[in-house]
Amino acid sequence: MASTYTPLGVELQATGENAGTWGTKTNTNLQIIEQISGGYIAKSIAGGAQTTALAVSDGSTGAELSHRMIEFTGTITGNQIVTIPIDVQTFYFLRNSTSGAYTVQFKYATGSGDSFTFSATDKGDAIVFATANDSTNPDIDTIALGISNIVEDTTPQLGGNLDTNDNNIVTVSNRNVKLYPNGTGVVEAGGNTNPGTLQLNCESNSHGIKLTSPPHSAGQSYQIKFPTGNITAGTFLKVDTVSGSGNTGVGQLTFDSSPATTGKAIAMAIVFG
Repeated sequence: MASTYTPLGVELQATGENAGTWGTKTNTNLQIIEQISGGYIAKSIAGGAQTTALAVSDGSTGAELSHRMIEFTGTITGNQIVTIPIDVQTFYFLRNSTSGAYTVQFKYATGSGDSFTFSATDKGDAIVFATANDSTNPDIDTIALGISNIVEDTTPQLGGNLDTNDNNIVTVSNRNVKLYPNGTGVVEAGGNTNPGTLQLNCESNSHGIKLTSPPHSAGQSYQIKFPTGNITAGTFLKVDTVSGSGNTGVGQLTFDSSPATTGKAIAMAIVFG
């Protein structure tokens, strides 16, 4: 009876086979097992949209799919699919080190079982388990790396800019969105080719009013403080006092019902008295 092979290439020697080479083959098997348990391989999947099958090498080392960690490399110009044979059962550490904003899917060669996909912007790591749980439609299961939901981290910190990816920051049950800068920090509305602007929408979010900063060319950094007194009907806002001066002055607003008392206002009162 001839030798047979496991899905990952380990040779199963039959009784009476391989006389004189049994030791060599056993050593090769041990090397394959070592490769499966902790081996690393960099696999280039460079190119346009394509399917790349990870190769198996029966009875010899170096099989691509028989490494514990597989790092995908190369510049990709289309969505990629990487496959393994339908009978493989093992787990992998995968790293997406490709260049190019395209997806990389890891799946069985055939069948409609679950697969794993690195998104077009995900250049990270994943742990996946090839279950071989079905002879025609086996699944690739994903094992969570660290926390799977940000709510599980009670002190989350960003390591870079937060991109909302065209999604919104929302609350439920009429809760407030709270921004609490520490110490003398402020909440900034940045500008980007245009002055910083806050938009206050209507209840249908179909239109809204805007509060806009002066342009960069104005060189203004003044501060306006709202009134300290209660709001009353029939009053208007005016600058009551100013500390500092110039484009960094700080103006204190107040509610006032009195007419202006500048020379111009008095002159107009006399003319039209």
